Amino acid sequence: MTRPSILALSARIAALCLPLPGARYHQVEPLAFRLASRDGGSDAWTREGLAETAVLLLHDLIPGTIYQFEAEGFELLTFSTPPCAGLVDAADFGLLADIELDDGNGALRNAEALARAVEAVPRGGTLVVPRGIWTAYPIALKGNMTLHLAEGAILRAPSTRLGWPILPARDDMGRMLGSWEGLPAACFAAPVHAVNVDNLTIEGRGILDGSGAEGDWWTWPKETRVGARRPRGLHLVSSSDVTLLGFTIRNAPSWTIHPQGCERLRAAGLNILAPHDSPNTDGFNPESCRDVLIAGTRFSVGDDCIAVKAGKRGDQGEEDHLSETRGVQVRHCLMERGHGGLVIGSEMSGGVHDIAVEDCEMRGTDRGLRLKTRRGRGGLISNIAMRRVLLDGVQTALSANAHYHCDADGHADWVQSRARQPLGTGTPLIDGITVDHVEIRCLAHAAGVFLGLPEAPIRNLRISNLIIQSHDPEARPTPPIMADHVRPMRHEAILVEWAEIACDDPGLISNAAISLNSPHESYR
Repeated sequence: MTRPSILALSARIAALCLPLPGARYHQVEPLAFRLASRDGGSDAWTREGLAETAVLLLHDLIPGTIYQFEAEGFELLTFSTPPCAGLVDAADFGLLADIELDDGNGALRNAEALARAVEAVPRGGTLVVPRGIWTAYPIALKGNMTLHLAEGAILRAPSTRLGWPILPARDDMGRMLGSWEGLPAACFAAPVHAVNVDNLTIEGRGILDGSGAEGDWWTWPKETRVGARRPRGLHLVSSSDVTLLGFTIRNAPSWTIHPQGCERLRAAGLNILAPHDSPNTDGFNPESCRDVLIAGTRFSVGDDCIAVKAGKRGDQGEEDHLSETRGVQVRHCLMERGHGGLVIGSEMSGGVHDIAVEDCEMRGTDRGLRLKTRRGRGGLISNIAMRRVLLDGVQTALSANAHYHCDADGHADWVQSRARQPLGTGTPLIDGITVDHVEIRCLAHAAGVFLGLPEAPIRNLRISNLIIQSHDPEARPTPPIMADHVRPMRHEAILVEWAEIACDDPGLISNAAISLNSPHESYR
């Protein structure tokens, strides 16, 4: 029998992984379960239910209590919730409900009330945001606490940014604090943010709303205002042992959740939402992070669902802010809309290593697994894996593009040339992509497009057990990757140019070129 695994645990919520054979985000069929408290007192109780997803969140647990969990086909699981050192109700600090979105004074009063409430939480305690609609300017969280968003609670940002706090590009020690697309840059503080904290949990059935559509945030996606870039929805900077459980976060002004320089981060059972036409509202972007788990999370956003990053080398070669990302696991997630399901880059100069997306469903995303970089980035991408994933209605299933035309000079000849260029610190490297047991339905453009550099071909690309079940009959020929000189494609298999590939089904490999009127080379 399979033993259930505990992905994350707080005083009041447990996230369990219960994968029946063949389960991705959804279970193959609903799984009956039984949860019983075993504290031996008069408060002992039993709860029964159905798990419809592979990752199950158990809410409303009692701190410091022993539980037994039973489900057919799984071993009996006994676990204990940690204690809570004290419960603080944000409403007791003068929090005002139903403040209008354009009421800056009311939003400031609520931010001040929440700051007092955060300060009052004892070490190991919990701050509860109760049911209601609460409008507040950005709040900073501290370590060794839990922010609990009660069911029916909506903590939202105001529509006005007059007086909105700004994070500087660097802190007093010269370390990157504010950032924009991989470089130090002043940015407006996220509606909820934490800097240099340990042991932080954000949880509950409530909602964090960035009010991106209510202000003017989405009208200047690549610009600055008063010297600052747009804020994230939730920004975690240089923090460790952070747990995110169960809540919904939506309408972020830019990237939705941005862990930057963090270690040991667990996220389970989240809902990450943004309108499909909202600019740069990526779902979850771990940057220069180590040991990250994203599980049982649903995405429907305006840009990439998950984009793994590691900073960007500056135009003059600046690199003191760079740090690698290593060890990101994505499991049992649902990507319903977005530019890419699991994306690496394009900011990857610090190096991105040991990334795996497994047992996930990607439906209606532009691309499934996507690697993107370009000359000038430098850095190494290594050991990237996709296993047991369904790609349904994904236009280009798999891609790695070393000619991504980002930045002001992205279309310059030295970036886009298919001729061999000198190797240097700005040469990006891709070594190790594994794709196994991937099913593609309703394919539009191509099953795989791998465009490397002639001076640095993609190495160790391995594809096995790839099945193309069907094609989109309404698809029109379109370039499948964002690089210059790429020909339009429709209903094509796997194409490689300056890439070393091994595939267990040679019939899936096309001899056609990716680039227009350009020499190419592939290795099999």
